[in-house]
Amino acid sequence: MPNYLENLMIRLAQGVDRLPERVRAKHAEYLKRSQRDDGGFAGREGESDLYYTAFALRGLALLGELDGEPAERAAGFLKRQPSATTPLVDFISFLFGGALLQAAAGIDVFASAAPAWRESVASLFERFRRSDGGYAKTDEGHSSSTYHTFLIAVAQQLLGSSPADRSRLIDFVRSRRREDGGFVEIGPMRKSGTNPTAAAAGLLTMVDAFDEELRGGVVGFLSEMQTDEGGLKANTRIPLADVLSTFTGLLTLADSAGLDEIDGRAAWRYVASLEADGGGFYAGVWDTAADVEYTFYGLGSLALLAGAG
Repeated sequence: MPNYLENLMIRLAQGVDRLPERVRAKHAEYLKRSQRDDGGFAGREGESDLYYTAFALRGLALLGELDGEPAERAAGFLKRQPSATTPLVDFISFLFGGALLQAAAGIDVFASAAPAWRESVASLFERFRRSDGGYAKTDEGHSSSTYHTFLIAVAQQLLGSSPADRSRLIDFVRSRRREDGGFVEIGPMRKSGTNPTAAAAGLLTMVDAFDEELRGGVVGFLSEMQTDEGGLKANTRIPLADVLSTFTGLLTLADSAGLDEIDGRAAWRYVASLEADGGGFYAGVWDTAADVEYTFYGLGSLALLAGAG
């Protein structure tokens, strides 16, 4: 299987290269200013953490700015973080951040790890595996999560492994499909969402099981998620768009040859309207502060739209 994260970052970086220099510079400076003294990055409150650090590193990598002192400081932060008690999403963020630093700056944050650490992590992931073939959000969770199954599949690729049972994984993802053509996050849900649909499509693509019938349904569902604002909303129950759902929806439409099914110019205007004057992106029109996570989604959205133009 191709490396999903590496291929995604290459595609997005090519799109970001098409953006005006002033736009790239503004957001690069914002991300660099957001780095804390400990080398990590934080959300809107609290201390630096692995989740936001991984998003900031992804943003810097897209802009070609993940090198030099910022990269060295971020590597120092990552090396001090991993532990057996780290939540799953944070640990996967650690793996993502380390992979980005290795690819962009040549810094190996895993150099001092035990020789069999990759195998140990692969075994750790199996604690989250459930009987339906997916993976739960926590090792005590009873229900598999479409999104967390996707995250673990991406992490498995970074570790050089693949899903233990491809057929069961495919069956699990297909069980989350609904009549509207999209997918849900957990089994009891009836209405599809943009983000679980993107996760499901990504998973099926990774295991070469995203066929034309599934693709057509996904494109049809996501095209209905575009609002009058121009962005995509998370689901049918939410009236407003957000830049996270816009990014995941645009990415999935691009991977499904379906970007022409939405108004690309309106989507561009929506995302551009969320740029903060001092750099960074807001989550949506209601938001009042930028952060590093939504900055990645904003840059990624513009990159996909620029690449389609």
